Amino acid sequence: NPNRPGSAEKGGSCVPAGVTDKFTESVYVLANEPSVALYRLQEHVRRSLPELAQHKADMQRWEEQSQGAIYTVEYACSAVKSLVDSSVYFRSVEGLLKQAISIRDHMSTSAQGHR
Repeated sequence: NPNRPGSAEKGGSCVPAGVTDKFTESVYVLANEPSVALYRLQEHVRRSLPELAQHKADMQRWEEQSQGAIYTVEYACSAVKSLVDSSVYFRSVEGLLKQAISIRDHMSTSAQGHR
């Protein structure tokens, strides 16, 4: 029937206009979907990037602080080890002081006996 909506007039295709419109729209959506996805990805990155940059800066600052703390702890451990290693010398000095006190006491006793 040539008067039916969507029909071609004389000798044309019998494909309804609504079907061709839907087909064209579907092809357009499929053709442009990657662009929409990339746009959405770009928008997400644009919104997320400042926060991620701030987190990176924070992490770098915390890493520097941690490195400083680690250095301080390692230095303190080294100092304690040096003190432990020097205990031999402290014991030697302690023995010499005890000897000196004993000699002083002996000399003092001897000096009092000669009077």
